[in-house]
Amino acid sequence: MSASAFKTSEGLRMLLFELTYVVPRGWHDDPRATELMTYAMEKYGGLAHKYGLEPSDAAVAAFEVMRMRSTRLAEDPWAVTTHAVELSLIYESRAEGLLCSTGQARRSAGTDCHDAERFSDRESEKADYHPAFHFVDNVDEIDEPKHANPDGDPTNAYFALDIAVRFFVELGWLERTARLGLEIIAARLIRCKERPAAYVSLRRDGTGPGALDIDYEAWLTVLRAVLGNQHHDFAGTAKGHGILQRLVSGEHLNDLFQDTELADAIESVAPAITTRGESHV
Repeated sequence: MSASAFKTSEGLRMLLFELTYVVPRGWHDDPRATELMTYAMEKYGGLAHKYGLEPSDAAVAAFEVMRMRSTRLAEDPWAVTTHAVELSLIYESRAEGLLCSTGQARRSAGTDCHDAERFSDRESEKADYHPAFHFVDNVDEIDEPKHANPDGDPTNAYFALDIAVRFFVELGWLERTARLGLEIIAARLIRCKERPAAYVSLRRDGTGPGALDIDYEAWLTVLRAVLGNQHHDFAGTAKGHGILQRLVSGEHLNDLFQDTELADAIESVAPAITTRGESHV
């Protein structure tokens, strides 16, 4: 296999299999691994600069996802790698701005927290621009806050995804497996704009079952749970809305656990875990 063959999806798949199973210490000693990482730096360099990072940061993210079994089995390994690299860069950039770990930045994504600032970063005094130092003279003009949802404010989409991952983990899924599956579904939902279209697209795509190491029927169970049962009989019901929409609409984790049918379905399709405590993915 030529060194440059990895630029195609099938070529990348074959190289990943060889580096993992065929060549002893392939990732350490095989020159093709070095060339692959150099190519990753070139391929994702622009993406890294977009988020204020270096191409080497993108290469590190690509290296981590390329060593995963789900990447080797994906229908398009380069597409999986690109998506994972972009997510890693987003969270890494957010972590640098908030002066926190990448894990904390992932949990705080989408919040109103701004990047850390020094007092000397602005020429004007802080009291001149910061709303905390502003006040209203006429108390009668202050509007009472309006709550569209009497049971609580709607959940941010990023938090909804994290809560959904926690729901899966509590029901026997490994966190990395649950997050990978939910991010695949969320990415397709963003692309298709509507839940029915995303459901049909993912149902026909074999990437999901391969990435999570579950069979097709289990994958359909996950889709129905996350995106909702698309049968017209369930329109407007919790079963038809799915986990993500229920969380975004203001429901909480406890509400999901009280839905025993939903919880049992998620628990029943959790991928098997080896005796060493690791998933097959």
